[in-house]
Formats: sequence, structure tokens, C-alpha cells
Amino acid sequence: MHTTIIGNRLHRILGRTAAITFFAAAGSLGLHAQQSAGTASPLPPVNLKASLVAPLNLYTPDDLGYSSSTGSVETANAVDFNLSSDATQPPPRRRYSRPNYNDSRTNADGSAKYTFVVGGGLTVPTGPTHSALTTSWKVQAGVGRNFNKTFGVIAQFDYDNFGVNTSTLNNLLAIYDSLGVVDQNGNPISQLSGNSHDWSFTLNPIVNYYTSDTKGAYVIGGAGFYHKTANFSTPLPGIYCDPFGFCYQYLANATIDKYTSNAFGVNGGLGFTYKVSRFASTRFFVEGRYVYTFNSQRQFSYGDANGNGFNVFPQNSAKTSYIPITFGLRF
Repeated sequence: MHTTIIGNRLHRILGRTAAITFFAAAGSLGLHAQQSAGTASPLPPVNLKASLVAPLNLYTPDDLGYSSSTGSVETANAVDFNLSSDATQPPPRRRYSRPNYNDSRTNADGSAKYTFVVGGGLTVPTGPTHSALTTSWKVQAGVGRNFNKTFGVIAQFDYDNFGVNTSTLNNLLAIYDSLGVVDQNGNPISQLSGNSHDWSFTLNPIVNYYTSDTKGAYVIGGAGFYHKTANFSTPLPGIYCDPFGFCYQYLANATIDKYTSNAFGVNGGLGFTYKVSRFASTRFFVEGRYVYTFNSQRQFSYGDANGNGFNVFPQNSAKTSYIPITFGLRF
């Protein structure tokens, strides 16, 4: 009994001693690990700038022999690629060629290959033409081919109208009365009116010497065929009946004399364009030109006994000059 009690006490003493020894050893190891972590050296800082500006490393390893385009030399360095070896300089920028917009409707410089013109304005006679004709109106239409944004050619139709001044009409009226000219009803002529016009087909080179996002300026000139006509008329009474059987009397001009003349002519002038937006293709334009036609003047004549060769308005066949001022659109 006594021996058993002593054995139990010895067993408890040995168990407590082993536990104390275990926990002491574990604490010692934890303290050592903490001290080691506290004394570890920090990582070196990263220099991002040096990494970004450093030249590319284009070195090819010896065992990377998959490319056959390098020939017998399988490696390359910065000098082979014309790159700077200075670590503070980036590689040279790549040069880009000018954009090419060439297609069926656009030139290589981005300008439209074709242009259309429509406009109207007024005509101002100059020189000897001014002694017989007065300022009136005009219309214009054309289509052109642009070879680039600077140079093009426009095929153009113009109709330039003129009035006849009062002194010329009075002189003609006196001549008609002295010759006994009568209207279609056999009555002497008491009133006379007249007008003249030139219609033409011309080919006109154009040079756009100034172009900005919205404004432009150009010179234009050309040559072509001009047909000149003068009409003189007198008012005659007429009768109009509507579908309901009511008839009305009215006055209408009836032509009593007419002259025509064909000639070669030239023109030249300046113009300005304006676009409402830099992205718009339509441009407003205003231009002024000087036109000169080389008509062959006929002589003043009362004609023969049958009236052949009658010409009391030789000004129509005289050389003609005028300034048309046109406002319109190019698109």
C-alpha cells in the first residue's frame, strides 16, 4: 500500500517536469524566430523610371533558332536595330507616311475628285458695250474635275442677260417709224422695248491658291463659245378666253426685230469660298470675272429693196465686254 502511494507521486512529478520542459522549449523557439524576422534586411526599392526609359533588350538566346530570316546570325542587339545605347534615351519614333485617301470619288490628298456649281447674280456691261446695254441678271451651272485640292477644271454654262438703255431704244423707234415699220396688226409702232443676252459654254481651269478649314480663295479663267442675241418688241393686244366662256384682253410683247452673233470669248477673275463648318462639303462662293468676246461687227444698213441685210443695231455684232458677278454653291 505504501509502495503504491510512493509510485503514484513519482509518476505525477515526472509528468509535470516533462510538460514544463516542453513549453519552455517551445517558447524559446518562438522568441528566436521573432528576433530573426525583426532583424531581416528590407527589399531594395524599384526604379520605375529607369525601367521605362531603358532600351529594349532584343537579345535572342542561342537555343532560340526557330527563325530562318536572320541568316547565320541568330542574335541581335540595340545597335543592329539602330536604337540608342544610352539608357536615358527612348528608342527613335517611327516615321509615318502621308495618308492616302485615293478612291473613285476622292483624290490622294483627301479632296473630292468632282465638283458641281450652281449660282446666279448680275452682269455689268463695260467699255463700248455699256453705251447700248444695261446691267441685268445671270445664271450659271457647271461640273468640274479636281486633280488635287489646288488645281481643277470646270465645264460651265452661263446665261448673261442685259437690258437696252433708253436712248438706244428711242433711236431705234425713230428709225422704225421713219421706215414705216408696223406691228403684226398693221399699226405704227408707238412703244419699243428690248433686251440682249449672251449664253456660253466654256472650259475653265481653276487654281485654289488659299485654303483653310472654312475659307478659300481662287483664280479662274477660261475660253469657249458665246452666242449673243438682241430682241426688240412692241406691246400688242391679245384676247384670252377661260374655260367658262369669259374672254379678257391683255397686252403681250411681240418681237419685231432680232439679231444674233456667234463668237469665241475668254474670261478670267477671282473668287472666294466659305464653308459653314470645317466638316461640310458644300461651299458658298462669290466671284467676279471679266468677259471679252471677239464678235465680228456688221455695218449699219437699211438693206436692199427686199429688206435683205437690214441691220439697224450693229452693236449686237460688236466686240462685247462685261463683268458678271456670281453668288452660288459648290458641292
